[in-house]
Amino acid sequence: MKKLFLAVFLCFLAPALASVGVQAAGPYPNSWRSADWSSSGQFPKARDDRQAAVYVMAARTGGLKGALASHSWIVTKPENGSYTRYDKVGWGSPIRVNGYPPDGRWYSNEPRALLVLRGEKAERLIPKIEAAVAAYPHSARGDYVIWPGPNSNSFVAHVLRAVPELDIALPPEAVGRDYRPFGEFITLSENWRNLELSLGGYAGFAVGEIHGFEIRLAGLVFGIDVRRPALKLPGFGRIGMPAWAGESEQSRVRTKHPSPKTAQSGTAAISPAAG
Repeated sequence: MKKLFLAVFLCFLAPALASVGVQAAGPYPNSWRSADWSSSGQFPKARDDRQAAVYVMAARTGGLKGALASHSWIVTKPENGSYTRYDKVGWGSPIRVNGYPPDGRWYSNEPRALLVLRGEKAERLIPKIEAAVAAYPHSARGDYVIWPGPNSNSFVAHVLRAVPELDIALPPEAVGRDYRPFGEFITLSENWRNLELSLGGYAGFAVGEIHGFEIRLAGLVFGIDVRRPALKLPGFGRIGMPAWAGESEQSRVRTKHPSPKTAQSGTAAISPAAG
């Protein structure tokens, strides 16, 4: 038992506490009202970008929660069309469509592109993404639980599982990505290359091409990635190579490099959201 407790402390508690300490030492908005929710300027104007595109985005969430958790969303743009952003939030009707700018900051935090798809493949996958969004089973009022889920990351993880051609998983700090209702213990990908075991999002593990090897406890993740070598630590996320090719393409997405705004920046007229 002592060895088990020591392993849990070193792999989960110590990194999580260190991440909370780092977050507490830095500036962050005191509330959603003082946060910046504006566009980060990463996406080109839709009228200037004729190609179809799919983006999977993520940004750290607000307050001390941001030390351990991120919020994720999906953006689609058909050829010669406009952007459509899909989020799940913690108030009102939870599935939001275009509730925020497609590349908007989240609680003043700059978003990053986890995946960027352009052209024919993006155009082909957009109807599948829309169908997965429409089929999400936790879309009614009250169907949001910040932990262990279903939350914003549970929603995006559902879409990624429903559209395996996207070929990514959410990052380790996306708390709630491993949520499953009790009874849905095992998830095996269609190609048999990724296996997840979840005990209601409270504990579990994953192994496979897109997960590497992960041990999951209380929404936190400790693991390694072999395909794109990295260590996964609670709070800090990946330490090593970027997970997805989309991250290396982020410079192609960004049209300008605005400085991150602090809690003292201008506010947006927007209601509170949890992620």
